[in-house]
Amino acid sequence: MDWRERNGVRWLEAKMHGAHAAFTTRLGGVSAPPFDTLNLGLLTDDEEANVVENRRRLAAALGIDPASVPIARQIHGAEILVHAGPQSPSPFAVPGTPLPEADGHVVTTPGLTPLVFVADCLPIALLGPGGLALLHCGWRPLAAGILARGAAAVGATDAAIGPGIGPCCYEVGEEVLEVFGHLGAGIAEGRMLDLPEVARRLLAATGVRRVEAAGLCTSCESELFFSHRRDGGRTGRQAGLAWLNPIEFATGEEPLPGAV
Repeated sequence: MDWRERNGVRWLEAKMHGAHAAFTTRLGGVSAPPFDTLNLGLLTDDEEANVVENRRRLAAALGIDPASVPIARQIHGAEILVHAGPQSPSPFAVPGTPLPEADGHVVTTPGLTPLVFVADCLPIALLGPGGLALLHCGWRPLAAGILARGAAAVGATDAAIGPGIGPCCYEVGEEVLEVFGHLGAGIAEGRMLDLPEVARRLLAATGVRRVEAAGLCTSCESELFFSHRRDGGRTGRQAGLAWLNPIEFATGEEPLPGAV
């Protein structure tokens, strides 16, 4: 993954063959502490006008239309929405628009940029011949099978795992460890769960072999990321986004310089 920055907005970008995934930081927005500065989540105590401006700035930095960004009210489950076109009206661009409940999105044609909100959970993009999936992966969605569902929906061959809480900071109870016990040794040290490793093993079980991971802990990197656990729940939201490249996805070929 490569660091990108435009007009103060900073993000990590993964180039997949036929798609891109972007993982935002907390940098480049207008929100005041503790939501400083690029908080993208309306379901926080931040000012709505700040969040709207932050979303506008993110869309401008990525060069996308805010109305092309499908989102959902995330409920830590395994429901995935399939989008044939933009949400109308757009909940991302128009605050107060009713939100469907889901923790993942699938798009099968270029022109849409699905987004999931995170503040310790893993944002994971999956790419395959059937399209692109973007998933919100905390331990509950992972346990509920969201990766298997997303991978099956697009025939996933490639994955990009964004920043999330690392095994250095993620202490869980025995009931959580038991849920993933079938994955074998090495997913936890004591009660410190390695959520990215859990995701890697679940992806391997679906047949996804090409996996790129950010390897950054949202709890440790306080200058870069919001963290629900570190900040006691009063914090902002960063995001994972992904989009299909029209030429690469349609032809399986690399675009010529300046073609996209």
